[in-house]
Formats: sequence, C-alpha cells, structure tokens
Amino acid sequence: MAIDLGGYSGRISASVQVQPPPRGFLPPARDPQGSPARSVAVHEPEEPTGDVLGGQTWDVFISHASEDKGAVARPLRDALTKLGVSVWLDEAQMRIGHSLRRKIDEGIRASRFGIVVLSAPFFAKGWTNHELDGLVARNVAGEQSLLPIWHNLSAEDVRRYSPSLADKMAMSTSDYSIEEIAQQIADVVQEESAA
Repeated sequence: MAIDLGGYSGRISASVQVQPPPRGFLPPARDPQGSPARSVAVHEPEEPTGDVLGGQTWDVFISHASEDKGAVARPLRDALTKLGVSVWLDEAQMRIGHSLRRKIDEGIRASRFGIVVLSAPFFAKGWTNHELDGLVARNVAGEQSLLPIWHNLSAEDVRRYSPSLADKMAMSTSDYSIEEIAQQIADVVQEESAA
C-alpha cells in the first residue's frame, strides 16, 4: 500500500483489512499454523474539517504577475492584513519543494474572494492566465467573487484582452491608492461575512 500526500505535510491514519474472496474463487488464505487469516480492525480516519488543509481558509487570494508584486501585491496584502483580512499570497504560502500548481489551486479553492491584479505583464503570462481561469470558473459557479484591480491599464486595454473582464466593476491603481483599494475590498469581505 502506498499513500501519496502530493507534497503536503500531514499525518495519515490508515489500516488494511484482508477479506476472504467470494465463493468460487480462491480458497481462504491461511497462516503457517493452518488457521484462517484473522480480520484486522479497520480504523476509519476522521473527516477533515473544511475543504483544504484541515479547514485553513483565506478571505482573499491575490493573483498577480511577478512584475507587479512590489508595486501592488505586497502593499495590498499588507494593507488588507492591517484591516483584518486574511490574504493568500504566493510568497507567503510557498515553500521549497511545494508543487506550484497544487499550492495555487489550493489557495484558489480555499479563498472566498479572488483579487486579480490585471496589467500588461499579467496578460502576457501563461501562469497568471491559469490562475485567472480557475478564479473565473469559481466565480461563474457562484463559489467565489472576483475583484479586479487594473494596474497601468485603461478600460480599452482590458476590453481588448477580455470583454467580460472589462464589464466587471474594477478599481484602478491610477485612480485609487493601495490603502483606498484595500479599504473597499475589506468592506466587501466584511459585508459578505455579515450576510
């Protein structure tokens, strides 16, 4: 028997029970003394609480291009944290040896809101588009709300990339400070929590 945790840390409680085959197949297994093999009690593991990581969840997941980490993603995470919003940001969650795809998918699944920092570098990268696909799928399914931020983009830039994203109410770093954006996001998160 093999158990693959997929790179995640944790404990597994498992056991094996050998059952005799149905009649007509093989004879029951016997130990060297000739007595039938004994049944081993099966211990059922407790169900984890929550969907991911035993219940670990975040209010928001920040999807961004690495070029926007210093100007937008980190300052936004810091401002949101000061306002009491829990934030999934790749550099805080990733450790050596982690699967990038699995950790990001886990973060998307375990976050109530998906913040997308749309920018020219974001549009140009395959990985950010993978994240956006996951966030949009959860948004369409009604499992998560998408909160777009435009960074150094016009409405026409966004419309050229994705007409459906251009239709979504967004905040622009050209019009609002990171603190103002964080406050609006915190208000949305708190309203959702109160509902």
